[in-house]
Amino acid sequence: MLDSIIRGGTVVDGTGAPARQADVGIRDGRVVEIGKIKDEAAETIDAGGMIVAPGFVDPHTHYDAQLFWDPAATPSNLHGVTSMIAGNCGFTLAPVEPEDADYLRRMMAKVEGMPLPALETGVPWSWRSFGEYLDAVDNRVGLNVGFLVGHCALRRNVMGAEAIGNEASPDQLATMTHLLEDSIAAGGLGFSTTLSFTHSDGDGQPVGSRWASDEEVLALCRAVSHHEGTTLEYVTSGCLRGFSDDEVEQMAAMTLAGRRPLNWNVLTIDSKEPQRYHDQVGACEFARDQGGTAIALTMPTLVEMNMSFRNYCALFMLPDWSHVMSLPIPERVAKLRDPAVRQWMNEKARSPEAGVFSRLASWGRYQIGDTYSAANEGLKGRVVSDLAERANKGTFDTLLDIVINDELQTILWPLPSDSDLKSWQLRAEAWDHPLVLVGGSDAGAHLDRMCGAPYTTSFLADTLRGRQLISLERCVQLMTQAPAQLFGLRDRGELREGYHADVVLFDPEKVATDEVQLVKDLPGGSARLFADAIGVQRVIVNGTTIVDDGVQTGALPGKVMRSGRDTYTVPIPADL
Repeated sequence: MLDSIIRGGTVVDGTGAPARQADVGIRDGRVVEIGKIKDEAAETIDAGGMIVAPGFVDPHTHYDAQLFWDPAATPSNLHGVTSMIAGNCGFTLAPVEPEDADYLRRMMAKVEGMPLPALETGVPWSWRSFGEYLDAVDNRVGLNVGFLVGHCALRRNVMGAEAIGNEASPDQLATMTHLLEDSIAAGGLGFSTTLSFTHSDGDGQPVGSRWASDEEVLALCRAVSHHEGTTLEYVTSGCLRGFSDDEVEQMAAMTLAGRRPLNWNVLTIDSKEPQRYHDQVGACEFARDQGGTAIALTMPTLVEMNMSFRNYCALFMLPDWSHVMSLPIPERVAKLRDPAVRQWMNEKARSPEAGVFSRLASWGRYQIGDTYSAANEGLKGRVVSDLAERANKGTFDTLLDIVINDELQTILWPLPSDSDLKSWQLRAEAWDHPLVLVGGSDAGAHLDRMCGAPYTTSFLADTLRGRQLISLERCVQLMTQAPAQLFGLRDRGELREGYHADVVLFDPEKVATDEVQLVKDLPGGSARLFADAIGVQRVIVNGTTIVDDGVQTGALPGKVMRSGRDTYTVPIPADL
């Protein structure tokens, strides 16, 4: 007798094969039969009119902290995600000594936008080793999750405060390498690091990994090669402004040293900068030509990220703006009132040194979000260019006047400048490239600034009823089999007999992402952006339903996916 049968649905199995009518039988957490099933089952799930697909695999999340106060991993679970990778960008909560926990908390609050009160009150910090961290997460999660080992935590654990401003000594590097190997032996999926100029710690200093020598980075990559089922991930400044020759060579050197695929985040595509896209993909092709595998992650949707002149966001990274934006609020407001300072900031934002961030200087294309003063009442939803024209003022002056009225609390939503047809056609071309992978949600990070978790339902909605740039079968494959194969997830990413029963049922006529809203539900009273799913009828993890008719069941059948046991080694160059 089966535990459950999903009857009457249209199976899209994740391989890219044509959809077909079939039942799906589940026993002991595995798919045991697909076809016309005559057996009885303890539970029969009516999938009439539904698509039955493998659960989605999110390759880039930061749920490392959130899982302790939200083991269901919302809202990813609502949007059909059943497996995910965390510990990205060099940032993890382990290994850690008690005296370094405050440093890690403040670093994560700065670089990943996790509210400090939530990190202080919602996370137990009861571990020291990476293995102890994995044990603290295991058997209390709703989804399957694998964790990379972050470079910044490794450095802090070995070097203490010397991790900032210094290269590692030979003895320190040897200790760090052993610590990484111990962490992977305990189940870490590999090594992640950041070399991006945008990543600074809670003290405003470059994070630890940015002080590492090339020798250190490559030594840690080589350590990964000693372990089954491992991988590499990193972030570099090149993803924002285009890769330098040194960065292209470094990417190839990392994958070759580790003998593992290396994925980087995130490839953005704009028809106004086609050469940047081609050059970045070209960096992956260079690594392939050298015998390695480098994969670019790219989002299949435009994820809006709000801005504020009060709280840290991308605006703070405009050239030299930190001289003003790092001031206490009253002093910052005074500077922003000064016409000379305004002119200087505007010029800096539009200068060549701003690189990709120069798009933030399209001040007229900001839509006003939440406001907090009587002077700004009624402005929510209005666009700055319209307000500037009405007031006969410049767009930057108009914007600053508005935020000053709110003591800089105003929420600003930049309108996308890259939603033209040519940009979308270029994205569709990228999705078909063997060295490009759909993903990069950052779910669990930047909680009050963006909401990337719903990309799965947004992508499905666009595929089925929007631009229709690719087939449904290919859309599902890009979010299931493709990421599962990149990370070597054993028996996941496809609806296949013998595979884990990770399944999502959705209505093709309704599936979509609901409106993004700010909800105040984090520990310590902090808020985050959240979006429900529309048309997701059921989500099943390891044979157990975690979402039924859009509502969480409370079940936590997920597991920590550990290297070697739950993953296999993907050879390089990888045939993905």
